[in-house]
Amino acid sequence: MNRPLLISAIVVVGLVVAFIAFRSYTKSLSPEAVAEYSQDGLKITVSYSRPSKKRRLIFGLEKDNALVPYDKVWRTGANEATVIQFNRDVSVAGKPVKAGTYSLWTIPGPAKWKVILNKETGQWGTSYNDGQDVLRQEVDIRIRPQVAELFTIYFEGQPNGANMVLRWDQTEAIVPVRTL
Repeated sequence: MNRPLLISAIVVVGLVVAFIAFRSYTKSLSPEAVAEYSQDGLKITVSYSRPSKKRRLIFGLEKDNALVPYDKVWRTGANEATVIQFNRDVSVAGKPVKAGTYSLWTIPGPAKWKVILNKETGQWGTSYNDGQDVLRQEVDIRIRPQVAELFTIYFEGQPNGANMVLRWDQTEAIVPVRTL
């Protein structure tokens, strides 16, 4: 084997090992989770990572060094972009969405959030292309007295569907999902 080829192979192997180590490290800080809802023929699956609060200001103004600044697109979790899958056509926050798999993004605000579904999936969570959006809709939030240390997504059953709840710190964004 000639020397340049050997050096190239060593560099490639080193980069692969570094990438795997980086992914393992970030996933240990923000573990992967799956939230599922299944009722009356509707199945919703959300795959995401769960960052921790760690005494940080989570939602707020950028000038206050909030981890997730108001009015900026957020990956809605950590690591890779959060992915949501619907097994049938639904309405999300009152707008129709075809059955399929989408990345889930949000734009937090102090009184309302915007939920975004995007056709592009599989990307790292900081790689967002608004040209692929299929839905961008405002949703209500509620403030809780208890602090949620880990970001969590869960479902509350409702007639003809569920509310998907995005909870972190003292904020819960409520995303209505209903069958069509």
